[in-house]
Amino acid sequence: MLAGRHILLIISGGIAAYKSLELIRRLQDKGGRVTPVLTKSGAEFVTPLSVSALAGTAVHQELFDLTSEAEMGHIQLSRSADLLVVAPATADLMAKMAHGHSNDLASTLLLATDTPVLLAPAMNVRMWEHPATHRNIAVLKEDGVSFVGPNDGSMACGEFGPGRMAEPDEILAAITAKLSDGPLNGRRILVTSGPTHEPIDPVRYIANRSSGAQGAAVARALRDLGAEVVFVTGPATVRPPEGVQVIEVESAREMEAAVQAALPADAGVFAAAVADWRVASASDRKLKKSKDGLPVLEFAENPDILKTVARMTTGRPKLVVGFAAETNDVVDNATAKRKRKGCDWIVANDVSPATGIMGGSENAVVLISDDGAEDWPRMGKDEVARKLAARIAAALAG
Repeated sequence: MLAGRHILLIISGGIAAYKSLELIRRLQDKGGRVTPVLTKSGAEFVTPLSVSALAGTAVHQELFDLTSEAEMGHIQLSRSADLLVVAPATADLMAKMAHGHSNDLASTLLLATDTPVLLAPAMNVRMWEHPATHRNIAVLKEDGVSFVGPNDGSMACGEFGPGRMAEPDEILAAITAKLSDGPLNGRRILVTSGPTHEPIDPVRYIANRSSGAQGAAVARALRDLGAEVVFVTGPATVRPPEGVQVIEVESAREMEAAVQAALPADAGVFAAAVADWRVASASDRKLKKSKDGLPVLEFAENPDILKTVARMTTGRPKLVVGFAAETNDVVDNATAKRKRKGCDWIVANDVSPATGIMGGSENAVVLISDDGAEDWPRMGKDEVARKLAARIAAALAG
């Protein structure tokens, strides 16, 4: 799928720069042509010789290279590629991009291009979570820049959390999706998935049996059609798909915040099994058995994420798709839910124990829209996802 495609790979400073060497090899294995750009700080972590040897071409480092500048080489570099990839993308380089600075080759290339840009951020967790970084990310997303990662994990500094650069396979999948000629190329789609965990105390929580398999399958199918997918997932038992932006959350309130931060989007697919209720005041200590009997738990209603997005007056996605897991009167209950929430489509299924669907590998759904209720035969969850993704592509094209 990458045969003959030209990727301009910018390697900036950070310990994660070593992963970019493997990324070059993976891109070439898929037939891609890589032109490397190494920043001054990037050269502190990987050598120009190693990058050049893997890429099979010269490494570009200096803005004012007299050999190439006679033909405005830095402009040509930025416009001859099919995709600009920055891996790792540091907080400093993202700040330069967000504010239009161009005082070195990498930042100048990124400012002088109208070619799509994909960033793989890598930084300390505190830097990633800083408000300034979040402001810069919001600006870059508004400018049409795509992201892959970062992931949660341990870091060279000894801390743990978000900020670890995506793995080469994940970046490769994101590049492939970005360069695909699929019908969703250039579209940004938000997908929620998995259950939510609502704490009772530090060791107990309220949850449901959702595995997150159907939501993950939908995200993969949308990615394969070329969409930029933002995947907000609760603590699911299946791995998130590669090549999408993964945001991991625990509770319904965390999911609501992540969804709001991920907007705007062309479409939203709300496949998560969000808990309707939470304990109003979760204990900060483990609840103990008492002679006075069982503890009394007071419940509060969780935010209705689907309804909130579906009824937005500004910035609403063009298409909002909800899911309804029912155990009886599936069509009637799901039809009422669609009207109550205000979404465009509802994907309904029967998750009563006899069906074996909840947590299983198959699904049997009914698609409810303005056109009525359309029964789909029982099939694998991946096949359901591909069929739904194709319908979403057709709806957004119309």
